[in-house]
Amino acid sequence: MGDYAWDVLIRGNTELLAGGDIYGEVQLAPGGSAANTAVWARRCGLPTRFVGKIGNDRFGRLAQDELRDEDVRAVWLHTDTQNTGSVAVWIDHTGQRSMVSGKGADHYLLPSELPGQLLRRAGHLHLSAWSFFGDPPRSAARRAAQIAKQAGATLSFDPGSFQLIGETGLETFVSFTADLGLDLVFPNAEEGEALTGETEPELVCRRLCELYPGAAIALKLDSEGAYYFEDGVGTHLGPAAGRLVDATGAGDAFAGAFLAARLRGVGAVKAAALANMVSAWVIERVGARPVLDKGIEPVLQAFDSAVREAGWGEAGD
Repeated sequence: MGDYAWDVLIRGNTELLAGGDIYGEVQLAPGGSAANTAVWARRCGLPTRFVGKIGNDRFGRLAQDELRDEDVRAVWLHTDTQNTGSVAVWIDHTGQRSMVSGKGADHYLLPSELPGQLLRRAGHLHLSAWSFFGDPPRSAARRAAQIAKQAGATLSFDPGSFQLIGETGLETFVSFTADLGLDLVFPNAEEGEALTGETEPELVCRRLCELYPGAAIALKLDSEGAYYFEDGVGTHLGPAAGRLVDATGAGDAFAGAFLAARLRGVGAVKAAALANMVSAWVIERVGARPVLDKGIEPVLQAFDSAVREAGWGEAGD
């Protein structure tokens, strides 16, 4: 549940100097951290629903079509007051990305609009910190977590942005999230450092477990792979091979892929290794949800095999 936004991707072919001009690529692509995670969970075989708010505008209609094409069932809340969310994504010549997020309809989700019956039936709820940096939609996100958790669901959380954690204030940010009973947290290295002051993966994870008691930590380390920590034991997983073109959405892809495997019985370390493979495919292409091609087929076949070995039959059953 959370943000759906359209990304205006701007990718420079060379370094852009202040006040200068270069050639590059500009394109429109679907995004939003929560929506990215939902799409990648579905692409990797997990039946998934998305809950989000959009405007009654052309971008909103495109959003509905896009998730329908991805076979993600959606509960849409609509508004005439705000436009559907949009984000300017600057991708430099090295492939690293920076974003400017407009406050669209996704930032105005209210507790009264939540689909309570659906949340009570959920087996798992994933939330992004983009739903916590302002209120609304923070109250709605917290209420959704409470409803789902009380009904027996597990919860996962992506801390979203090291810069906005800093602007919100560490203690304030933790106060918004530490009482939710999170089962799994997906920080990247920068977010882990912002939350703990540590840089070494095991120390980051141990400190995060103090902030979020009982949670497992899947720490995303970009070119160094990932580090999974649970019950006091950490495992480093090296990166899958991938040439960095655009890092946009790679962390969301990791989270969605991990959940698609883990929630169907695949062991956590194996699930993280599979998620690394998905992230490696994503960074070689532009956008958070690139069109699937033959390069992803071996990865999805690996998911199918892992799920069958875990005893869940065909992927998606």
